[in-house]
Order: sequence, then C-alpha cells, then structure tokens
Amino acid sequence: MKLIIAIVQDEDAQRLTSTLMDDGFSVTKLATTGGFLRAGNTTLLIGVDEERLDDAMDLIEKVSKSRKQVATSPSPVAGAAGVYVPYPVEVTVGGATVFVVDVEQFRKL
Repeated sequence: MKLIIAIVQDEDAQRLTSTLMDDGFSVTKLATTGGFLRAGNTTLLIGVDEERLDDAMDLIEKVSKSRKQVATSPSPVAGAAGVYVPYPVEVTVGGATVFVVDVEQFRKL
C-alpha cells in the first residue's frame, strides 16, 4: 500500500477531491498554507493499493494543471527611506507537489 500526499492549490482542490472519490479513492483533505504567494492550498492524503497508484497519479496530473497568474510584489523605490510600491509579476501557480510513501501498516478502526 502507498500513501499519496498531494499539495494542490485551493482552486483545484474541490474538483480533484470529487474526481478521485468518483473513481473510488478515499481522500482526506487538510487546509494548509504556504508557498511563494502565501496563498491557501490543500493537502490531500490518499491511501492506494500499489496497482492503483498510476491511476491516482494520472487523475492528479489531469486536474491540477499549472497556469500563469499575476501577483504583486513590493519594489523599493526610495532606497533607504523604506518606501515600497507594489508592481505586477507573472508567476506560475497550480500544479501539484506529490509525495508517495510506503505504508507499512494500515488499519481502519
């Protein structure tokens, strides 16, 4: 058995959870925060049998596409005066960060 830990953007989380559950996977959803933009993301815990691992990974890849987004980043304009003016920066968001770990033992109590 394997445990998939998939960190996805909040925007993709509901659709991915529904897609995985429709395909018979059990999913535990955790609200998390992190990354460059300090935006909300979701961590999904998915327990799978080894023979279904590729199916789950394919669904994660299909639903969690990366895309471009414009974010504002502070820019120093007054040097030592400490004045900052935000300016737009294009960044890539979305996609998924996925860890797959072996599960030594699984019990559902």
